[in-house]
Amino acid sequence: MKSRTIFGLSLCTAALSLAQAAPGKSHPESWVPPGLDDWKDVPAQSWHKRAADKQPIHLGPRPFWLVDNMDEGPLKERLQSCNTRHLKRSDFSIGHRGAPLQFPEHTKESYVAAAQMGAGIVECDVAFTKDRELVCRHAQNDLHTTTNIVAVPELNAKCTQPFVPADPASGTPARAECRTSDITLAEFKSLKGKMDAYNPMATTPEEYLAGTADWRTDLYASRGTLMTHKESIELFKALGVKFTPELKTPVVDMPFEGDYSQQDYARQMIQDYIDAGVRPRDVWPQSFNLDDVLFWVNETPRFGRQAVFLDQSAPVPENTSLAYMESLKAQGVNILAPALWKMLTLDSYGEIVPSEYAENARTAGLDLIAWTVERSGPLENGGGWYYQTVTDAINNDGDMLTVIDVLAREVGVIGIFSDWPATTTFYANCMGLGRH
Repeated sequence: MKSRTIFGLSLCTAALSLAQAAPGKSHPESWVPPGLDDWKDVPAQSWHKRAADKQPIHLGPRPFWLVDNMDEGPLKERLQSCNTRHLKRSDFSIGHRGAPLQFPEHTKESYVAAAQMGAGIVECDVAFTKDRELVCRHAQNDLHTTTNIVAVPELNAKCTQPFVPADPASGTPARAECRTSDITLAEFKSLKGKMDAYNPMATTPEEYLAGTADWRTDLYASRGTLMTHKESIELFKALGVKFTPELKTPVVDMPFEGDYSQQDYARQMIQDYIDAGVRPRDVWPQSFNLDDVLFWVNETPRFGRQAVFLDQSAPVPENTSLAYMESLKAQGVNILAPALWKMLTLDSYGEIVPSEYAENARTAGLDLIAWTVERSGPLENGGGWYYQTVTDAINNDGDMLTVIDVLAREVGVIGIFSDWPATTTFYANCMGLGRH
């Protein structure tokens, strides 16, 4: 049984002095993750700095609750001693779809919450509508689980698969598939965002909209304002955060309707930043499609310099070797972003350490970004998919901070996506990382 300190201890000790370096005798006082200096010290645009300076940072109780749940040891003591009175926004802390642990993802409310929790960078996943306008959605075909579309009869009728109720007698689940490309921008904007979930045994559209996981909440789902990509840019500017748009892989055949190609789509996303006057240094465009990344590298090199290749390939030798990593670097890829489990493994003592994948990427000169913490619910049973390579070392929620620490200090990631950015902002401020 792992011991616990009382919750009050964490809250009291949080007011002690803020040290400036990560724990561990192997790192000097000036330590930052390898590669972070390349991105963090670029002067901010004047509007960006002014907006960021006006935004107070609020962590809430969760980071301290997580510290309280940690195993006893130097890292816990270090985090307990952090001064949280003068919090700074951090580019190390990336708002994954905003703050979807408790707010409907890719809504104005979710983005604002992420900024309030100190995320230095916030993500808009980009998909396109029937009239080829770019909007913020995690997938082109998730409207049926992330919005109220199935409960709007005239729009449900336009879905690729309109809602079909479940048949409880036979056990046949409900069906629906609604795509951004099924509807126009105006129709998209008429929808309301909701927590990403559905009830597979629903017999009515209203029942289908339920199903939120019990470790999430519908407390903040009463309004979810959907946003276009352009609107997200203006909002992020006002909030003083930077941008990491992800070009979502379409589920429709490309070219869409015969004349809207994948390159048109990739070009349009970057053009929105150019039109808005955003400097390339403040944008980290992402894609799981290497061809998209290489397109930006070659056609818009100032944006391509920070293009992020999202890696979801199986961890087989040909995709983890040093030669593979060097080939990515040679093609112009500078930043690689795999799921966090690919960068971690356990040593012979059962301690969490960098994986061969991570070591090869760093040796090849690639910077790394990890996804995603605060997405797995309670960790007492090993953490699930995101922690699959270190399951045996995960048995309480405080272990998340141990994982973050290994990713930062030993793997050397330059940022971590979080569904609740307060957690990564807290860690970054404790360690002096990624000041905005």
